[in-house]
Amino acid sequence: MQNIIQVQSVSQRFHTSEGEFLALDNVSFNVRAGETLSLIGHSGCGKSTLLNLIAGLTLPSDGVLLCDNREIAGPGPERAMVFQNHSLLPWLTAQENVALAVDHLFQHSMNRAERREWIEHNLARVQMSHAAHKRPAELSGGMKQRVGIARALAMKPRVLLMDEPFGALDALTRAHLQDSVMRIQQELNTTIVLITHDVDEAVLLSDRVLMMTNGPAATLGEILTIDLPRPRSRVALADAPRYHQLRQQILHFLYEKQRHAA
Repeated sequence: MQNIIQVQSVSQRFHTSEGEFLALDNVSFNVRAGETLSLIGHSGCGKSTLLNLIAGLTLPSDGVLLCDNREIAGPGPERAMVFQNHSLLPWLTAQENVALAVDHLFQHSMNRAERREWIEHNLARVQMSHAAHKRPAELSGGMKQRVGIARALAMKPRVLLMDEPFGALDALTRAHLQDSVMRIQQELNTTIVLITHDVDEAVLLSDRVLMMTNGPAATLGEILTIDLPRPRSRVALADAPRYHQLRQQILHFLYEKQRHAA
């Protein structure tokens, strides 16, 4: 399977009033095209720093990151970001928020009618057609996040980067959105890199889980392959011994190996 993202010997330093701070130390891994890779670790282990590097929002102090064998030197439409905060403009409707991305990227390749149809199609993907003309203040937290995902998908990205996209949601809304992401990923074969603190979420959604060591100077600890068949049902997995074995391996790394390392 082709590697779409390559992270090669990446370190990241920040200069603070107290001196230099090494956030990431010599991190290397690949992301395969079409897979969902989760990053998990304790707070301060550099997960968001790493995702920002893949997004091109920041550049590494050392090492290099590649997307489709080209160096990541900044943001690009092939890498779309979904934040924990929905990041919608409050004065625009859901449809208009998605249109911001579509009109910017496809103004020369799609006519107005095609762009409108594409916007509506992506709102339908996340079950938000009924709220297309509502502003963020009129939407629940889960609905806002659906619009954020629709906006990202409307960019036709090769890689979808998600920074704890369900972290601020209640358990039931989170479950519905997780199911939506799994369905969309299977439909589009989109590559997803996901930050999560939730062990169950990591096992449910991922093909592989990348476990980070504690910061500072965080690095890659272990990579766990999630060999559960797809499509996945959270109800069926609740009684699956292999699901609980995988879950236990992540918990053991986070709460036993990292405690001993500290």
